[in-house]
Amino acid sequence: MLQILRTKATKKQIDDAAVDLQGYIKVVVDIDRNILSAGGERHVDGEQMLLADGSDQSALWGGGFDTETKEIDYNSVINLRPNGQNPSREVLSTEIRRTFDEIVKAILW
Repeated sequence: MLQILRTKATKKQIDDAAVDLQGYIKVVVDIDRNILSAGGERHVDGEQMLLADGSDQSALWGGGFDTETKEIDYNSVINLRPNGQNPSREVLSTEIRRTFDEIVKAILW
């Protein structure tokens, strides 16, 4: 179930987000607002939800969170930035990854 999380998630919120992909949660993190969308089957759906909530496209980065291993990844088509800022599906900036990790850990860990 796709949802926007602004504070530390409850066990139910995490379980609801993880149901779509059996324990793996797709996340889109707004690194400026310190919030994220969690759940769903496609990053673009979380991205659209955050944009409708007031996020700026340049602050949104996609990845995932494995609820069992607590592993975080940074792979999503929404990370492709044609202007060369991030010419990969992976988040290449170590600073953005660090911020992404901090937000994911604060909300989902």
